[in-house]
Amino acid sequence: MNKSIERFKELTMLDGTSGFEREVSNYLEKKLSKYADEIRFDNLGGIYAIKKSKKENAKTVMIAAHMDEVGFVVTKILPNGFLKFETLGGFREDVLLAQTYTVTSYDGKKFTGVIGSIPKHFTAGVAQNVKISDMTIDVGAENREEVLKMGIHEGAFVTPKTTFEQLTENRIMSKAVDNRYGCVIITEILEQFADKELDINLVVCATVQEEVGLRGAKIAANMIKPDVCFVVDCSPANDMDGSATSNGRLGGGFLIRLVDRTMVLRPNMREKLIRLAEENEIKYQYFTSPGGTDAGEIHQALNGVPTAVIGICARYIHTHNAVFDIRDYYAAKAILGKLIETIDDKFIEDVRK
Repeated sequence: MNKSIERFKELTMLDGTSGFEREVSNYLEKKLSKYADEIRFDNLGGIYAIKKSKKENAKTVMIAAHMDEVGFVVTKILPNGFLKFETLGGFREDVLLAQTYTVTSYDGKKFTGVIGSIPKHFTAGVAQNVKISDMTIDVGAENREEVLKMGIHEGAFVTPKTTFEQLTENRIMSKAVDNRYGCVIITEILEQFADKELDINLVVCATVQEEVGLRGAKIAANMIKPDVCFVVDCSPANDMDGSATSNGRLGGGFLIRLVDRTMVLRPNMREKLIRLAEENEIKYQYFTSPGGTDAGEIHQALNGVPTAVIGICARYIHTHNAVFDIRDYYAAKAILGKLIETIDDKFIEDVRK
């Protein structure tokens, strides 16, 4: 297993949903500190690793990932020991029943639970249409008192429990690829340029609470005040029908996100990306999405921040098991590397027009 895949394993197997990103930020602090001139945190837990340029009045380029994965927060412990919860991020009801989850207490203890599903024997052939508000998590406790003795209280957070598997040479299955992909790439980009003098200040950051409304992104933009930003996020692949023209294909290269509900990619930035990718034979594909990314907040911050999303796609995101292609990751890393090498004052002037 190569270094990038090992990092994917380490990061996706961490547990950290929106508002509960500490486990991920602790990992990133340890890794990023090796390559940064300075590590900073915002007041909600976002982490920033800064590589400073020796150039006077150097422009600032920010690469922004988000740490949080989709999950739940425990809102009530019932007398029978079952846990009620609210979602943190978007889920379809049909991917939740009878799946296993990790319940993490305030002091970091971890417990396994399962969302209950009524057996077919008791449904008389009628399909279950269970709402999330009707679901509960069973951690094996006999009553509320036992749950409390275990150390689980209201406010504990819950994440999917699964394994990391390399399915083939290039295809990998794991939870939380959205967006531990971004956490891997900011670590490896900072490592790549750690010993190189740059004409820009390079800031890589991991934001909080993206899955519940892009909340950490606004803080990041206000704190760093970047001249240009690249958001690194994972999007849903839609290639299961086998079509060569699918919107998001595994192995199709990194994603150039043209439009989503939060941002439209401006043509001057788009053409820069396309030209750089084609000149360096880096595989890319266009992508559109009904969702959004941290770019939606960042590009609107300050007086406007020229922003693009450098993404990859994965099948079945926001479930227990997403599948992605490591070659798409390498393409995303390659284009980011070329961008950092080529960005200068003229590049930033051009994408502001």
